Amino acid sequence: MSAKTYEVRTYGCQMNVHDSERLSGLLEDAGYVPAPKDAEGADVVVFNTCAVRENADNRLYGNLGQLAPKKAARPGMQIAVGGCLAQKDRDTIVKKAPWVDVVFGTHNIGKLPVLLERARVQEEAQVEIAESLEAFPSTLPTRRESAYAAWVSISVGCNNTCTFCIVPALRGKEKDRRPGDILAEIEALVDEGVSEITLLGQNVNAYGSDIGDREAFSKLLRACGKIEGLERVRFTSPHPRDFTDDVIAAMAETPNVMPQLHMPLQSGSDTVLKAMRRSYRQERFLGIIEKVRAAMPDAAISTDIIVGFPGETEEDFEQTLHTVRESRFAQAFTFQYSKRPGTPAADMEGQIPKEVVQARYERLVALQEEISWEENKKQVGRTLEVMVAEGEGRKDDATRRLSGRAPDNRLVHFTRPEEPVRPGDMVTVEITYAAPHHLLAEGPAKAVRRTRAGDAREKRNAAPAAKPAGVMLGLPTIGAPAPSPAPAAGCGCD
Repeated sequence: MSAKTYEVRTYGCQMNVHDSERLSGLLEDAGYVPAPKDAEGADVVVFNTCAVRENADNRLYGNLGQLAPKKAARPGMQIAVGGCLAQKDRDTIVKKAPWVDVVFGTHNIGKLPVLLERARVQEEAQVEIAESLEAFPSTLPTRRESAYAAWVSISVGCNNTCTFCIVPALRGKEKDRRPGDILAEIEALVDEGVSEITLLGQNVNAYGSDIGDREAFSKLLRACGKIEGLERVRFTSPHPRDFTDDVIAAMAETPNVMPQLHMPLQSGSDTVLKAMRRSYRQERFLGIIEKVRAAMPDAAISTDIIVGFPGETEEDFEQTLHTVRESRFAQAFTFQYSKRPGTPAADMEGQIPKEVVQARYERLVALQEEISWEENKKQVGRTLEVMVAEGEGRKDDATRRLSGRAPDNRLVHFTRPEEPVRPGDMVTVEITYAAPHHLLAEGPAKAVRRTRAGDAREKRNAAPAAKPAGVMLGLPTIGAPAPSPAPAAGCGCD
């Protein structure tokens, strides 16, 4: 009898992407195998949902509706719904889509295989939502999407009360992992060939508040610098409130911590920031940017911005434009405000008409495009060591190029070297051209460095295993900024 197949469909932020890697690991541990890409369907389809957008539920139920006839025609097929929307809607999902077999929340993803089996045996839907974290998710088996780069969660949950964000209500209060456990996981990953890790947290630089050490995050960054074989360290997403001088110093003084920072602004208006219940103001934010650039002149800084928050005036919006001009972000993930059901902002007076929000959004995007291009042009003539990526250059085959990430996380397309290189290897190139969202190196590679990460990727690729079904995010691969307004680091809620 052949093994049952599975497919995981993911929506939302990097936390959800990493959770989906765990869900895949759990299912494979239970004997399931990934459904081939060309298959008609899978025996188990898991939706890992996001509740950030106003129409998130409509999107879910639309997709569930499309699966209903397929399930009816496929005896034994099961459908599971987890993640933030499942945590929020609970019994509503089964009422609206009675063909769903399992509903589980953000705190008990480890129960998925058990709930699937229980639903099969009892022939009725299993809805199990835990109110608090049962076990730190990193203790669960994981099927990582990349052989050379990995997410590492250092905390879950958030203690902030931003009026536009529902995440704290769904993922709970912040809970930190022990530093020793984090470093042990990173060391194990490096032993497997991983050379780049991204530290994850809903509010990553608040790490330590749960264990009573305000400098825990900077200490963790410095400890990462001592792990032999770990070439690149990134983190997302920090909060300006907790961005202290010791973190800046640790970034600048730890060679494998990359000169890249994603720090959500949300708004440049002090009035709007207060209404958002953000605990910093424009001056504080710009002060952090100034300190980071003083310590790391080549740092690329990206951000999240929400346009059209309730009550935002034209003067407020102009303050956002001013902050963008002063900050000179390499990239900005721009969002048109949408009501998140269950958040205070959804019921605020002064909801902005759609046409006004759209017009402001277009002005902001145009400004940021101009700045991104100007900042990228400064990279022309620089020699950079690029980590070869997988699947980031959609036109690579046609152009005979490869793509990868510079230390500051800029996307670089470069001429394919004569000698073979694998994802995870390092190629040194000279930048010859800049576009708003990528750099181009048209000359021959100056150097190629084959790495243990490339070896790991080659070994994995040689194994006869199908990849899980795609991540439906509008989201970049590890560490990659996106020019579109799709949710990126922290879904715009950090």
